[in-house]
Amino acid sequence: MAPKIVIGYDDSAGGEDALALGLRLSAALGETPVVATVYPDEHPYGPGRVDAEWVQVMREHAEERLARAREIVGADVAAEYRAVGAESAAHGLDDLAESEGASMIVVGSSHRCPPRRVLPGSTGDRLLYGAAVPVVVTPRGTRRDRDGAPLHTVGCAFIDTPDGHEALAAAAALARRIPGRLRVYTVIAPRSEVLPQWIDAAFVERAREQARQALDEALADLAGGVEASAELLVGDVVDALAALDERDVSLLVCGSRGYGPVRRVLLGGISARLVRHAAAPVMVVPRSAGDVLRAAGAATAAETA
Repeated sequence: MAPKIVIGYDDSAGGEDALALGLRLSAALGETPVVATVYPDEHPYGPGRVDAEWVQVMREHAEERLARAREIVGADVAAEYRAVGAESAAHGLDDLAESEGASMIVVGSSHRCPPRRVLPGSTGDRLLYGAAVPVVVTPRGTRRDRDGAPLHTVGCAFIDTPDGHEALAAAAALARRIPGRLRVYTVIAPRSEVLPQWIDAAFVERAREQARQALDEALADLAGGVEASAELLVGDVVDALAALDERDVSLLVCGSRGYGPVRRVLLGGISARLVRHAAAPVMVVPRSAGDVLRAAGAATAAETA
């Protein structure tokens, strides 16, 4: 099965933003875009039961939204379109991604989001706490850049933990496939925020050296095929990473909480704040996502061979 990217579309500005970035990612990675809109499905038993005729009306509305998506995408793009019945938009997109063997789900930001920032809406929030594949949240206003510059750099928010290494593996796999550069970031707090003035500054310097060493070792462990570099930032971790925009990185990858379920997204404290403040598109990867993205790359290569 050829790898695919599921794009959540709901006939809103955020949906158009998701379309714009999802199409760019699909073109760069050689994957098929699957544009999906979700409508409420019938629950035949229990208090959630709804009228079948009403469900049919909702499906017709979903097809109308997909028709508008086709107009935006254009006939020259080989995209697929799905109207999905589900109890919620998040469940529908997640189930579709699993059934299609998708490499990721792309969603837009809430209408309450400031321009050029990310802020997941209710669907994005739910996906970020349980999706089986990486979830990409698109900055508000991305739709204006549909025909913009090619993707150039994959950034990775790295900490020397198992989930940090998972995020790095996923970012490296993407950078190889775009192809583009890989930029790995680690953020350390300034001395004034973590230590009393009377503690020896050498302690801070040792922490900086350890962070740099972890970065260097992580880059050394990467397989070839990617131009990789690292940068050590000083400051609040979310503020420092949120300051990166699309001039710095085309996509910023971060990991899930280390003790979450395997192969499911579960936001930790840093990633939860980052997806509400970042200026660049953010991808949150589930544990073992590096394997998922590498498999998608292998499938793409096999399809084009």
